[in-house]
Amino acid sequence: MRLPLLFAKRYFSSRKSLSVINIISRVSSFAIGIPVAAMVILLSVFNGFGALVEDIYDYADSDITITPAKGKVFVADSLDRAALMALDDVEGVSLVLEENVLLDYRGRRQIARLRGVDEDYTQVMPMESLIVDGEYELLFGEREMAVVGRGLAGELGVNTAFYNPIMVYTPRRGAVSALLPMSALKSGALVPSGVFALEDGIDGSLVLCRLEFMQRLLDYDARATSAEIKVSSGTDVEKVLERCAEVVGDDYVLQTRYQKNAAVYRIMKYEKWGVFLIIFLVMIIASFSMVGALVMLIIDKRENIKTIITMGADVDFVRRIFVNEGLIIGMTGAAAGLVLGVVISMLQEHFGFVKINAQSFLVDAYPVVLQWGDVLGVAVAVIAVNFIITTFTVAKMVPKSTITL
Repeated sequence: MRLPLLFAKRYFSSRKSLSVINIISRVSSFAIGIPVAAMVILLSVFNGFGALVEDIYDYADSDITITPAKGKVFVADSLDRAALMALDDVEGVSLVLEENVLLDYRGRRQIARLRGVDEDYTQVMPMESLIVDGEYELLFGEREMAVVGRGLAGELGVNTAFYNPIMVYTPRRGAVSALLPMSALKSGALVPSGVFALEDGIDGSLVLCRLEFMQRLLDYDARATSAEIKVSSGTDVEKVLERCAEVVGDDYVLQTRYQKNAAVYRIMKYEKWGVFLIIFLVMIIASFSMVGALVMLIIDKRENIKTIITMGADVDFVRRIFVNEGLIIGMTGAAAGLVLGVVISMLQEHFGFVKINAQSFLVDAYPVVLQWGDVLGVAVAVIAVNFIITTFTVAKMVPKSTITL
């Protein structure tokens, strides 16, 4: 079994003469190595963006969200918060009332999501760590305060150094007079106390205020749209969700962060493997460069093959020589590509040489997370493609019944 491999190594690394065939073989290895490196790098980049998205939603959504099974709001007292807090691995429970509103700040108007939160909200969501201007404060004396997303603050021109109020308008619930159009709106004033930064899609439309202010504004006394639950770090959230479901009953729907944003995570996976398939097709096309190298090598070594046959070798032995030759060409390029891809990915992961030209993004360099499972998958795919292409090429050039050279 080692003798065909010995012949193949001799044909690939012979230094007696650097023929055109030797050059083509090395070019084929290079052509295979480049897409292999690209696959490792791109998969690592998508892993990095996936991890970044998870980090964003770690701050944007709680571990478990409870919403009413019917309707938009529920009576806050109907939810046994004490029983939920008594569960193992539950660190916090907060009530939230959220609605779309119209904001007016010094003549600038913008549609936004106003989220009323209770005093336990900071136990569930780490909002204080996201403040980039001012401070997290929702009540100052008797004055209602608000924390505004950075993107929205930029659109409105919010300045926390001044006490200019943000006027909030929302449709009034119930019957209104047709003679007094303005009676169809309810309004309130919020003074911006701080600005938080997370991600454009979130902080470009979100404002936080007190739950009581939101309930008065919407005429939803003692009601909420959801309850947010914080789970202990390292805990199986699915198991905690099952225990919470037993406490709240069938009147509520419970979702984990991943269930709420299932479409986002699914799209990230589809994009990752879509790119993998595209680069994989490029690698397959590049692997066909081995066909020319093998064909030329078989033709060039026909006298050697006749000598081997005369010495007693059979057709299978000859085929194994050139199959091994093709695998050496492919594996040399694949190994170099894997090493190159891993090195570049690790350098980017630790040093971030390649920057992102976007000031509003959370990171200044392309995020990269190298997963060895991806590297192994790429290696297996390359080996399979090279083996198939090499086997079919050699079978075609070296017929089973006779050798026609």
